[in-house]
Amino acid sequence: MHGFEGMGFGMGWWWIIGFIFVAAIIWAIFRSPGQSNNLNNTANQKSALDILNERYARGEIDKEEYETKKRDLGL
Repeated sequence: MHGFEGMGFGMGWWWIIGFIFVAAIIWAIFRSPGQSNNLNNTANQKSALDILNERYARGEIDKEEYETKKRDLGL
C-alpha cells in the first residue's frame, strides 16, 4: 500500500505526463513556422498563365492587356 501514497506510484505518472507536455511545447516552438505549408505550396503553385487567366476572369485586366501579357509569356 505504500506505493500509492505520497510520492509513490501516482507521482511517477505525473512525471511522464509533464515530460510529454514540455516536449510538445518545445516541439511547437522550434519547428519551422512554414514547414507544413511548404509541402502544400509546391503542390498549389500556380503558373503565370493560371494567374493571368484568373485576373482576366475577375475583370482586373481587359482583353488587350491579357493578349499582350500572354504573348510576353511566350504562350
